[in-house]
Amino acid sequence: MATVQKSLRMPKEMVTPIEDMAKACGRDFSSMVNELVGEAVKMRRCPGIVFVDGPSGRRAHLAGTGLEAWEIIATYKSLNQDDTRLKKAYHWLQPTQLRSALGYYSAYPQEIDEQISSNSHWTEEQLLKQHPSLAAKRT
Repeated sequence: MATVQKSLRMPKEMVTPIEDMAKACGRDFSSMVNELVGEAVKMRRCPGIVFVDGPSGRRAHLAGTGLEAWEIIATYKSLNQDDTRLKKAYHWLQPTQLRSALGYYSAYPQEIDEQISSNSHWTEEQLLKQHPSLAAKRT
């Protein structure tokens, strides 16, 4: 991705928390600010979407749920992009919540398609190798 150099002034009280986050992640200040700004832009463009840390990094989630945006879109695609069937599949969600996920996909299709593709390649063997506790016998 091409980058552009810009100068940025920010309040002192923002600098220290960002430096702390960067240090905790083993990253530099600039990359941390880029991630935070990128997420802020996406959340501003797509109300109802938040970013949450998970085992595979920070991902777009539907606010107030444990659902990642890609999960809803994968279901939507499996239902031949039928809104009515999607509402039935996620009957506990509000229509506005589903629109948030669909809107995020409309704005960032490549990101979501990559996540769907990545998750569709998991086999049971790979899952158990990556997460051996799933195979552990219960006593």
